[in-house]
Amino acid sequence: MTTRDAPSGAGGGPQPAVEDPGRHLPYPSGWFCLARSRELAPGNVLTRRFTGEDVVLYRTRDGRARAVHPYCPHLGAHLGAGGTVEGQYLVCPFHRFAFAPDGTCASTPHGPPPRARLRHHAVSERNGFLFAWYEPDGAPPAWEVPGTLQTGVVPTAAWSTEVRTHPQEIIENTLDYRHLPVLHQVAVRELEPPTVQGALLRMRLRLGPDRPAALKRRIQADHSFLMAGLGHLRVELPLPSLGLVSYLWAMHTPTGPRNTRMLVATACADLHAPDAASASLPRRGLHRAFAHAMLRTAVGKVRQDLRIWNTKRYEPHPRLAANDEAIGLFRHWARQFYPSP
Repeated sequence: MTTRDAPSGAGGGPQPAVEDPGRHLPYPSGWFCLARSRELAPGNVLTRRFTGEDVVLYRTRDGRARAVHPYCPHLGAHLGAGGTVEGQYLVCPFHRFAFAPDGTCASTPHGPPPRARLRHHAVSERNGFLFAWYEPDGAPPAWEVPGTLQTGVVPTAAWSTEVRTHPQEIIENTLDYRHLPVLHQVAVRELEPPTVQGALLRMRLRLGPDRPAALKRRIQADHSFLMAGLGHLRVELPLPSLGLVSYLWAMHTPTGPRNTRMLVATACADLHAPDAASASLPRRGLHRAFAHAMLRTAVGKVRQDLRIWNTKRYEPHPRLAANDEAIGLFRHWARQFYPSP
């Protein structure tokens, strides 16, 4: 299940308030999802928008993924507009200059290659996602994308949309407990408060319908949240009565100023299996069905948020209420992903 939505509020709906330039956040550093691994088979070439520019993704014939700046240093052809993969080389569609995985020009049809090199983004693959590193000053990755403890966990259902806001505004929503009963009719109880470990932020919440107490006790569920930078959120939900654990990822990739591509993906596995790929065929069918059900629920909640995200403005100095400690902690943690003033 893969669908795309247009930005909510377009075509006559409420429009974002006019903002002064001081309210805009710059692009944050970190890892950001550019594609699902399944979208980039060996030999394929994709173009993705990332921090206001195109990035060309390709996978060599031996399976290595690469992300390069899009223009050939020879005469500027866009490598994503007809470029091909031949063996380990990315070949320009204009003059067939071939570039090795390290970016160096390796060959041309008419003589020795020039001293030219494609600029790269560092790439990481985890759990069926392909991430690219962004750092404004070009510094190498300072931390790694966390994977799941279970091996073989990859999403089996996914949905994406474009949002007119900054990635920080979307992921901050997770720490905004107050909006859950108001907008989503979800009751929340903090089991483990947000804790910070470098680029990671973790917490555990008990969530359930905002209904009478007897009903809430039956269908409440304990969720473990992991944020890795401002572009990666993973939620784990153990379901012991079914012998299952579900995973939900929300990836937030800046495509331009105040524009974010949001990808929501889900997977399910047997609770105590060390390798998700070892499940029997009937169990795999159950896993897929549950993942699709989880995705439908998650997308319903996101659609409720879209009207807010697409029309709100960033408040650099919010007037927080007494129970907004988690937002204050999040804002302090998020500073590390921006250049120092």
